[in-house]
Amino acid sequence: MEFGKVTDEELEQIYFTLPLDPPVNKDVLKKGKGKTKFYVGCAKWGRKDWIGKLYPTGTKEKDFLEYYAGIFNSLEFNATFYRSPSPDQVRQWKSKVPKGFLFCPKFPQTITHLKRLKNVQNELNAYLEAVHEFGDNLGPIFLLPNPQMSPKQIESIQQFIADFPKDVPLFLELRHQDWYTDGYNKELFDFLKKQKRGTIITDAAGRRDCAHMYLSTPEAFIRFVGNSLHPTDYKRIDDWVQRIKLWMENGLEKCYFFMHQHEELHSPELIKYLIDELNKHCGTNIEPPVMQTPTPPVVNKRKASKGGTLFD
Repeated sequence: MEFGKVTDEELEQIYFTLPLDPPVNKDVLKKGKGKTKFYVGCAKWGRKDWIGKLYPTGTKEKDFLEYYAGIFNSLEFNATFYRSPSPDQVRQWKSKVPKGFLFCPKFPQTITHLKRLKNVQNELNAYLEAVHEFGDNLGPIFLLPNPQMSPKQIESIQQFIADFPKDVPLFLELRHQDWYTDGYNKELFDFLKKQKRGTIITDAAGRRDCAHMYLSTPEAFIRFVGNSLHPTDYKRIDDWVQRIKLWMENGLEKCYFFMHQHEELHSPELIKYLIDELNKHCGTNIEPPVMQTPTPPVVNKRKASKGGTLFD
C-alpha cells in the first residue's frame, strides 16, 4: 500500500500521537450496546511470501483463502476495487470460508474514481448482485470516493449514500484534505450520523489528518498502515489499543481493524502484536495467528526516534 508512505528520514520526525477524542463520540457511543465484537484481518490473502511464515510450507495458492479464513475472521477486500466480481466468483470465495467470517469489499473504481458516483446505477446493480452472494459472510462495504472529491462535491457523496440500500452496512473513507480542516467536515458528519453510516479512520504516516477519531456510529473501522515493523509501528498500536479500550468502555459495538504495511510481507507480525495487546489490556479473547517462523522481537518503542522525543 503506497498511501501515506514517507521516507525513513521523514518517519523519524512525525508526531504519531492520536488526536483527542471529539466530544461527539461519547454521545454516539452511549447509544451502542457494548460487548464489542472484533473483526481483525488484512487487505488480501494471496501472498506467496506468507508461505512458511503465516501459511504452512507447501501451501498451494488455491488454498490461501481457506488457510487465511482459518486464522482471521475478516478481510478488507481491496481486490474488488480493481475489478467488480461476478456472482459465480463470489460464490467460490464464500465456499472457502467458515460461518462468521466477513468480507468487507471495496466499491469498484469504475463507480468511485472514474464516474465519481454519478450515473452508476448499472454498475452498482451489477456489483450489489454479485456481493449479495456472500450472504451472511458479507460485512460492511467501504466507500472511497475519488481522492479529488472535496467538500465541493458533498452533494454527490450524500446522494449516493442516501440512495444506497439501507440493509447493507456502509463505511466512508475520505482522502481529500479539505474534509479535515476542522477535524471532520461537520455537514457530512451530521449526515452520516443521521443515515447511520460509518466513518473510516485511516492511520498512515504521511496523512495524519485521516486519523481523525470521529465515530458517526457505535462501530469503528480502522485501516492501519505500518512501515515494515519500524519501532513506531508498535507504539502506534499501543496507542490504538488504549483508544479502543476507551471506546469499549463507552459502548462500542463492533471494531473492524485491518492491517496494512507498505510491504505486506510484514502484516501478520503486527496483527499478532495487536491481538496480543488487545487481549492483555481490553479483556478480549481473540485467537492470535500462529506464526510458522518466530516473530521478530519488538524494538524498544520509547527509542523509536533518534532524538528520543517522539514518545517521551
